[in-house]
Amino acid sequence: MNLDTVTNNWLEQSAKRIEVSLEASFDHLNEPAERLQEAMRYAVMGGGKRIRPLLVYAAASLKGQTLDQIPGIDASAVAVELFHTYSLVHDDLPTMDNDDLRRGRATVHKAYDEATALLVGDALQTMAFELLACSDLTDHQKVTTIQLLAKAGGLAGMAGGQAIDLESVGTSLSQPMLERMHRLKTGALLRACLGVGGVAINLEASELKQLDQYASALGLAFQVVDDILDASSDSRTLGKTAGKDAAADKPTFVSLMGLDAARDFAKQLHQESIDSLHIWGDNASLLKALANKVLYRQN
Repeated sequence: MNLDTVTNNWLEQSAKRIEVSLEASFDHLNEPAERLQEAMRYAVMGGGKRIRPLLVYAAASLKGQTLDQIPGIDASAVAVELFHTYSLVHDDLPTMDNDDLRRGRATVHKAYDEATALLVGDALQTMAFELLACSDLTDHQKVTTIQLLAKAGGLAGMAGGQAIDLESVGTSLSQPMLERMHRLKTGALLRACLGVGGVAINLEASELKQLDQYASALGLAFQVVDDILDASSDSRTLGKTAGKDAAADKPTFVSLMGLDAARDFAKQLHQESIDSLHIWGDNASLLKALANKVLYRQN
């Protein structure tokens, strides 16, 4: 994967911008529940690919504006990362995926305890909505963005997908059923990220629909690559427990298709995502770079 200098610099600077904005989002917190605040910061500031906030930024760049020219864009990017982190904390709990490792270190319930981890997830989710409500977005943008994020996390998104995932342990799913599960569990929030970025720059409905095609293909590609890495990499490289899906007898794209076919499917989805960006020409270079980052990631 080759990135031109401008795109690579943008990715580096945007990643730094996200870290600074995430850290700043905790500055106003001054509540008696100090241990909970500490655990929230532990969950959020422990690294990660930051793909979701980068997608917000890249979508918001489709009109050629700099991020500094877009009111509320940092709050939007931070909100999706807080929301994503909440989902990871809850997914790692013993009652869900029961994982001990996340982003290369102990999961929140291992570093603290299960009750604290549950509260961390609850607090990060509501913090995301609070940030959006108090942001510099217009009132219309706030309502639309909050609606996108809420839907992505609910029955028609992550929660629904996770429920299907838990119910599918030890069973075999057809490819359409497996795709449906992951379009909810993983893809819904990725789609919301693109929508959030598009709303921040007031894209037309037709443009948002085109952007959603990119997001839909990319979201599924992300999960296929996740399954490939889970089956072919090691825990140190991944920063989380490798092979856990097979150990838990979960249906995956690798168990369904085999490793080589899964890799081909990921490449197909990647190309679909790239093809959907043609209407923006060179302004879509950042989204194309992120699609490449998803396909060729190692963790």
